[in-house]
Amino acid sequence: MEQEQTTAAVPAAPVTGAPQGPRNFGPPGGGPGARPGSGPFRGGPRFSRGRGRFGAPRPRKVCRFCADKQLSIDYKDIRLIINFTTERGKILPGRQTGACASHQRRLREAITRARMMAMLPFAVKD
Repeated sequence: MEQEQTTAAVPAAPVTGAPQGPRNFGPPGGGPGARPGSGPFRGGPRFSRGRGRFGAPRPRKVCRFCADKQLSIDYKDIRLIINFTTERGKILPGRQTGACASHQRRLREAITRARMMAMLPFAVKD
């Protein structure tokens, strides 16, 4: 006679909402669309602030107005003010120029006044 094989039913693992196994990528709170290697402990962009290409810290930018007390911010001094605007006429942020917060506010006010007096353009046409 032929021997019949009986298959015993193996109980399946319970399905839960929790992820099974380690998660390889995703934002710290979970969710789709995160880049691999960008988590908090993977050396991604969150922890590379203030570091250059080879991991050495960048020298801190110093406000040139705080360093040189002779420099004054005046809307009539176009040669100084134009260094703090882009080619298109936008005001550069303080983290890019190195200006401290109080001098950045005074720069913004001087650039605005120079625009109103038609010394600087509001925007450059393409």
